[in-house]
Amino acid sequence: MIEFDKVKCTACGVCVKVCPHGVIAIRDKKAIPVNIDRCIECGACKLNCEFGAIEVTVGTGCLFAIFKEDILKIKGKGCGCGGGTGC
Repeated sequence: MIEFDKVKCTACGVCVKVCPHGVIAIRDKKAIPVNIDRCIECGACKLNCEFGAIEVTVGTGCLFAIFKEDILKIKGKGCGCGGGTGC
């Protein structure tokens, strides 16, 4: 799960750029989740937010992407975080 602190968010857009699955957008000068079902909780947004405006509750994360890739036989997609084979 991903949550945004609207007070801390400055709408700089870094989270949008680093999200490998297009989960985040800037609307009304704040970051919001727009494709929450695509979030794999990789933490790229939280790690790159210099304002501490994003909280990611660790769930299945990249592991889910690896399993999904294997089950659906979608090779080379992974989670997009650049973590290695299948990820």
